[in-house]
Amino acid sequence: MTRSSTRDNNQSGPAQVPSQGPPKVPPQLPPQLPLGDAAGELIERIGRQADRAAFAELFRLFAPRLKSYLMRQGCDFAVAEDLMQETMVMVWRRAASFDATRASAATWLFTIARNKRIDSLRRQRRPAIDLDDPALVADPAPSAEEPVLANERGRRLAEALATLPAEQAALIRLAYFDDRAQSEIAAETRLPLGTVKSRLRLALVKLRRALEEFE
Repeated sequence: MTRSSTRDNNQSGPAQVPSQGPPKVPPQLPPQLPLGDAAGELIERIGRQADRAAFAELFRLFAPRLKSYLMRQGCDFAVAEDLMQETMVMVWRRAASFDATRASAATWLFTIARNKRIDSLRRQRRPAIDLDDPALVADPAPSAEEPVLANERGRRLAEALATLPAEQAALIRLAYFDDRAQSEIAAETRLPLGTVKSRLRLALVKLRRALEEFE
């Protein structure tokens, strides 16, 4: 191989982003970058002294790698750029929390980037709030007469129940006040299910008539 051929092979240009975006790969942190302790020292300088020169150097070293990592996770170029910027802002703010005994600088940086990517996906999946949705409209305030009417209805119902035979009134209370299923009532009262159903039907007819008389 000639010298010119070797030189041409070594001088490869920057990677071109495919027009349709890179293929998605399972989320995982990239391997440890061969930057030694330099990145950790830069982060510590940022945390201790808010050292802008250290931050600029850290940005130069890691910004392209973070963007490339985010694009491999499925981000397009613009989103990857935004998330990389958010990651570096977070690094500036939280540099003092970096602990080299718990994680390498590269792992710490790429973990922040991964979390930013996850947050971005959650925002995309969360539906926008429709302020005109009727479900978001507050219920109208009850009128001053509503409590009085509710008390009157309760009094009439109690009086109507008192006109029923005791066993029918008991079934009505179990079914409609305690919200018990008819099968549960049958098991509790040791009555056949058919008997429970017929007594409830009869009790409802009598109760309806009694309430009509009170009106």
